[in-house]
Amino acid sequence: MVTVRSKPGKAPGKPGADAPGLPPYMGLSPDAALADLGDPTGTGDFARLAAACAKGRADLAARGLDDTGARALRLFSTWEITRYLIPVAQAHFRRVLKANPDLPQGASETEGGAKWFTLDEVLRLRAHFGSEGSKAKPYLPWRPEGLPAKIVAVANFKGGVGKTSTAAHLAMSAALDGYRVLVVDLDSQGSMTSIFGGKVEDEWQTVFPLLARHYARHLQAENRLRAGRGEAPAPLDDTLSEALKIGSADLVQRTHWPNIDLIGAQLNLYWAEFQIPVWRMAARGWKLWEALTESLAEDGVLDRYDLIFLDTPPALGYLTINGLAAADVLLVPTGASFLEFDSTGRFFDMLHSTFGSIEQSENIAARALGREELRFEWDAVRVMLTRYDASQQTELAALMQAWLGRTMTPERQEFTALIGQAGEQVHGIYEADYRDFNRETYIRGRETFDATYAAFKRLILGIWRRDDLARKGE
Repeated sequence: MVTVRSKPGKAPGKPGADAPGLPPYMGLSPDAALADLGDPTGTGDFARLAAACAKGRADLAARGLDDTGARALRLFSTWEITRYLIPVAQAHFRRVLKANPDLPQGASETEGGAKWFTLDEVLRLRAHFGSEGSKAKPYLPWRPEGLPAKIVAVANFKGGVGKTSTAAHLAMSAALDGYRVLVVDLDSQGSMTSIFGGKVEDEWQTVFPLLARHYARHLQAENRLRAGRGEAPAPLDDTLSEALKIGSADLVQRTHWPNIDLIGAQLNLYWAEFQIPVWRMAARGWKLWEALTESLAEDGVLDRYDLIFLDTPPALGYLTINGLAAADVLLVPTGASFLEFDSTGRFFDMLHSTFGSIEQSENIAARALGREELRFEWDAVRVMLTRYDASQQTELAALMQAWLGRTMTPERQEFTALIGQAGEQVHGIYEADYRDFNRETYIRGRETFDATYAAFKRLILGIWRRDDLARKGE
């Protein structure tokens, strides 16, 4: 597009007219504006724009692909491993490798240069240190045996607060720490899916069939009751019949992270927002908010992973309700601005109204039938400050902390050059090679996310410990 610009001191479209010091929105020429405008946009043009974005997205994503066309995770140096991943001195690390030639030895990019390791190799090395090293050092992440994975939903209906990036970086942090992680993308925009290189053709590769299967099982149970009363069964359409054949294992994708798996999303997942209320109207007894929870539990997902992160849409729809109802922990990212804080308050107000309404309507029948009443409960709910600028937002952040108390974590996820550059390259912070940055920039950029993960891990460990003690009756 050609932009017509006026000369300094001249009113656009009025040659010779003086307009000294006028702001840029005054004296604009309608004819010049028309020349910039272009043709009207029709429905078909959206397809052209979508195709252009798809090509650009593929080009950007390709910058993180290996020579086979697959996403590849970078290598980790001895310096990085001993500083961030395995708490030993570099000299001791090298001695252990030399004494154990069967362990991964790493590879050098130049003769005699630093050794670099894949994350798979780092995990094997961590396991060795965990079994053979000092028992006083935290080589392996703690999780009590016999307890299920913790499900963490990251949610807020205010856009631009870092919801997806927070979920992704916590998942990566946990994976680097040695936990087995599943990421479930509930947002039809599919941003989390893109971060982890997922390929999703249609809604049948998302959580949609799990929700449909749950509803189909409800109908089957209802039909058994109908048969006992001599009534005609409710029909199961092709969608429900197909969903009955699908389990979580059919939907899980491996990612370029060896210990992060993905159930992805794409645009067609949004169809669930229209289909779920139709199912609910046809079967008022179907507990739609239990669909995701019970499906994951039934398929053994909670036993195969340590942590499950749910990235929710920026709206309180049926997919978000499923995610929040499934979650043990709710994390609410927000910025330190009045509008973001105000929106977060409204988000909590809507959660209260929505889940309170479900409890109230369900418990009327429960009390009448003498059944246990429904009560939603989360192990913890925490507000997290993201994209924080200490030079401008310290006072407001302190006020927010005072108002929210323990519900808001004291850690501030600051915006640094590393965060900006990593985002431009479609990488998470932990996927960025520190050699691409000034080392101090890398260390400073990691610090804010490491602190965020430390607070999150402390939260999870406390919850697991509480569950473990309750199980033992202590």
